[in-house]
Amino acid sequence: MTTGGFSSAQLLEHEASTAFENLDLTTALEIGERASALGIERNLPITIAIELDGEEVFRRALPGASDEHAGWITRKSNVVNLTHHSTMYERVKSEEEEIDWHAVQGVADETHAIHGGGFPLITTSGDFRGVLLISGLPQVEDHLFALEVLNG
Repeated sequence: MTTGGFSSAQLLEHEASTAFENLDLTTALEIGERASALGIERNLPITIAIELDGEEVFRRALPGASDEHAGWITRKSNVVNLTHHSTMYERVKSEEEEIDWHAVQGVADETHAIHGGGFPLITTSGDFRGVLLISGLPQVEDHLFALEVLNG
């Protein structure tokens, strides 16, 4: 199953479980370093990017990562910045509602990818601050890796 058997409710719980009391540049960089260390330890051919307040503050391509990851990261970022939800949530929710997500949002698949690996960075007060982006694994694994990194 390409969406991991998740429900949209479960995916919203994933987002809530990763909220930060405080989220600043230091924390964002620590997230990037944690993702990199875990990816290197597991020999994952991924690219990791982090955006904070609309600016990319971290990007690292691990050994074996593909140049194609940059395009996926941009497309996933566009989704999370548009909706403030994970890319996996948007995919599963659109399947549950049986809608064409791209048509409803008025965007193209070429610019917005509802594939796992884009995860919102939010605070416990509900403020959207940025995005953690993982590309290089099958979409469910991208999502689960991001969740694992954020749950520390």
